[in-house]
Amino acid sequence: MNFKKIKRKGCFALAFLLIIAALILPTAASEKERPTLLVGGIPFGVRFFTDGILIVDYCDVEYGGSPHNPAREAGLKPGDCIYQINEERISTATELAEAIEKNGCAALTLLYRRDGKEQSVSLTPLPCDQDGRLRTGLFVRDSGAGIGTVTFVTKQNLFGGLGHGICDGEGGTLVPMARGSVMGVTIGSLKRGAAGAPGELKGHLSTEKTGTLTQNTPCGVFGAFAECPELPAGEMPIGYRDELHDGAVTLWCTLDDNTPREYSAEISAIHRAAEGNKCFTVHITDKALLEKTGGIIQGMSGSPIIQDGHLVGAVTHVLIGDPTTGYGIFIENMLSNMAEALN
Repeated sequence: MNFKKIKRKGCFALAFLLIIAALILPTAASEKERPTLLVGGIPFGVRFFTDGILIVDYCDVEYGGSPHNPAREAGLKPGDCIYQINEERISTATELAEAIEKNGCAALTLLYRRDGKEQSVSLTPLPCDQDGRLRTGLFVRDSGAGIGTVTFVTKQNLFGGLGHGICDGEGGTLVPMARGSVMGVTIGSLKRGAAGAPGELKGHLSTEKTGTLTQNTPCGVFGAFAECPELPAGEMPIGYRDELHDGAVTLWCTLDDNTPREYSAEISAIHRAAEGNKCFTVHITDKALLEKTGGIIQGMSGSPIIQDGHLVGAVTHVLIGDPTTGYGIFIENMLSNMAEALN
């Protein structure tokens, strides 16, 4: 995250690490010493800008009466992130278009990142038969917005949500985020899920910034609220992966009445060695939730899962063929990613 002062960022990161380290270290001492977190279950909105220009897909260029794709031929792929053209840094799709027009039909030298490694490539745009404009054959993205569910908040107003990363919708690539803002959100309606047709929470973001998004990781997004939001589920000790067992759980989420509520579910198929965001299976059993949503729907990602009075994880995915069932992540994995992102 880009803070105004480097020193401030360093202090924030150090404090962040110390807090999270204390949370994820198991203890054999009494239950009173077990780490506790404020349970989420409320929606949050996100506006973010990518760290460079993210390639999301190809778009062929009609040139000389036949389709061509300069970007594909040069070796660029969806998921690559372009950050420099002809020794000039770029950060928006507009800057990319301007650099192409400025350069004319000559070859462009692009610097990009792929899987964390910096690479370079030469790409020559082609004039489109239809309008004569120079095109590279790429669909790109430089920003985005969406909604999800808060999983937990610490006493220092740090939070984690989603249980998975913000990914490009086309290729499923983790979005390289430069900066992001947390916004208030109101759920206006929802689309009920069905087999083969995932449901969705639909809402609108407010103009009010309520916090800062600092990390986008495979096991969740993390940041800090300006002020702690109202959390009706209250404070709860965490549950470690070795303590989870097949059977009843509850989860907290907010639907179109904009009131956080607790619903019943069951978990099974627990993979205790899992380090990602699919650690166990979640099956919705609550009749009211099933009637309203059909099960797990988009926007519920991050819904905190409670078992035996402990916060044990969060909902992360839904099965396309069966919306009553999905996956969940261990709370330890979220906390671990929260810490590692600052290393």
